[in-house]
Amino acid sequence: MTTLTATTLGWFRDPYHEHEFRYFSEGNPTKLVRDSGLESFDPPPDIPMPQSLVPAASGANPSAGPADMRRADDAEREAPYDRRAACQTATSSIVRFGTSD
Repeated sequence: MTTLTATTLGWFRDPYHEHEFRYFSEGNPTKLVRDSGLESFDPPPDIPMPQSLVPAASGANPSAGPADMRRADDAEREAPYDRRAACQTATSSIVRFGTSD
């Protein structure tokens, strides 16, 4: 059991018993839910939250937790598209394997 705090983050058993799991962010239930491994959206109902949460078992939920999430600025850290390298790769493939004509 986990006590609900402002830093509660990740997948937990749905305390409302409408779905298998519900994602919590900053201590608040979100609309992101998971049933049989399929994610969907369903806003949490307007009823009081229980004080304790049951974390999703990592074996039952392989992508549980924030570790599987990408940050919005991750793309900025990746190497930019190199048009020259792409053209060289395409040209060398054509020279090596020919065309499909």
